[in-house]
Amino acid sequence: MSEHAVTVGEALVTLLEQAGVDTVFGIPGVHTIELYRGLAASTIRHITPRHEQGAGFMADGYARVTGRPGVCFVITGPGLTNTLTAMAQARADSIPMLVISGVNATATLGRGRGHLHELPDQAALARSVALWTHTLTDPARLGEVLEQAFRVMTGGRPGPVHLEIPTDVMKLPAGNQSFTLPAHPRPRPSSADLATAAGMLDRSTSPVLLIGGGAVHCADAVRRLAERLDAPVVSTANARGIMAGHALDVPASPSFGCVRDLLGGSDLVLALGTELGPTDCDMYEDGGFALPANLIRVDIDAAQLSRGAPAALAIEADLGAFVEDLLGGAGTWHGNAGGGAQRARSARDLAMASLGDTYRSHIGLIRDIWQVLPEATLVGDSTQVVYAGNMFVDAPRQASWFNSATGFGTLGYAAPAAIGAALGQPGRPVVALLGDGGFQFTLAEMGSARDCDADVAFLVWNNAGYMEIETSMTSASITPIGVTPSAPDFSAIAAAYGLPSRRVESREALLEALKDLPRPCLIEYLDPR
Repeated sequence: MSEHAVTVGEALVTLLEQAGVDTVFGIPGVHTIELYRGLAASTIRHITPRHEQGAGFMADGYARVTGRPGVCFVITGPGLTNTLTAMAQARADSIPMLVISGVNATATLGRGRGHLHELPDQAALARSVALWTHTLTDPARLGEVLEQAFRVMTGGRPGPVHLEIPTDVMKLPAGNQSFTLPAHPRPRPSSADLATAAGMLDRSTSPVLLIGGGAVHCADAVRRLAERLDAPVVSTANARGIMAGHALDVPASPSFGCVRDLLGGSDLVLALGTELGPTDCDMYEDGGFALPANLIRVDIDAAQLSRGAPAALAIEADLGAFVEDLLGGAGTWHGNAGGGAQRARSARDLAMASLGDTYRSHIGLIRDIWQVLPEATLVGDSTQVVYAGNMFVDAPRQASWFNSATGFGTLGYAAPAAIGAALGQPGRPVVALLGDGGFQFTLAEMGSARDCDADVAFLVWNNAGYMEIETSMTSASITPIGVTPSAPDFSAIAAAYGLPSRRVESREALLEALKDLPRPCLIEYLDPR
């Protein structure tokens, strides 16, 4: 009997193991079964969503809480097109995601003969949202190509990448493969930029930090810098929890007038890891967001530094490296007059006071959820309670609050992303904040949660339709239409999947259900409107 030759599909699984991948999200199909040949015998856990969009969102949630790439296996054609929405959300929020898809046999590519799942140019379609895409035609290059995928995905500003393997190539002998997880030397600021930044900070008497999602994985360093500067820290939605209840924390949107006053009234703003995007800084699209001329921007993405608010000093560098170098000896900042905590407290108080009763109530409920489940991660969809939290939420730690209501802004995100987050952080519960309309995009992922016993509570905010859109239509003097899709009996569907559920009509009953129900579970909160 001849010795078995390891195929490309089998070698891929081995190389992913070497890269530290422990979970893959995907739905097998006839165009990817060869990728599964070695999976059952590997250490990698396979999670089957109910839709490939769910696979991408699960990978996103997993990546956000672990800091490691989420990995998907999807079939040719519709498998990839279903995943594109999730890839676009990951691209918008700088989330590392590796999507490995099949593609039709090499000899058929570009022929347009109507083969199963055929696209005119699948790689071109992926390239519209991916940082990088590659079609593997030479089995000997598998390790090299996978290294490049990890290099692009994690070496600079993170995001999704795509590797497609033709069905005939998956079966070929892989030969000897080698793979080394790329080591990324963190780009450090130049000594000149560092000295200039230190000098500007030294001359500042009322600095403010404005931080974005790029600061999540260097939270300790950012806190130390804020304390050294005695500077209030304004966080965008993806940065909430970095300052976690600190006296300098301003966990409020730059869309607030009072937060804009804080930024505009400072003599220096240090913007760290934020694209200064309108869904964070100009939520109501009034054009009123502006930063002082004395602005320092630090970002790992040089292209991003050229967009948005012009900076007096733009520094391309790894954020953690910049802060470490700055704290390590450049500048003493004796000119800072102090009073940072008072300025932060004033901005917090004014922000909360400027909110309407409905948003204040929603924010209070979010706070209550964390009191009941202090270790929980809250993952949101585009729904009213999430909009309120994006305006103001005092999250208990970094990456404990994230959602799809900013940036690309897709619906259907929260349910699968919550499952991915729960799998990425065992022992930490996850609450998915869902609207009754948006939940129906990915309702079936309750079955996925049951399959993997995910520690997730699906909290459905039922206001009988797309209330935010209905309100916007009414405000624009448009007769609301198309905004009241009927909702199913969520509890009945939960029961069909084997999940316990409860329908509640008060905050007290909702919190009691969170404490009582074993997870995964569903809680439907009937908004009185």
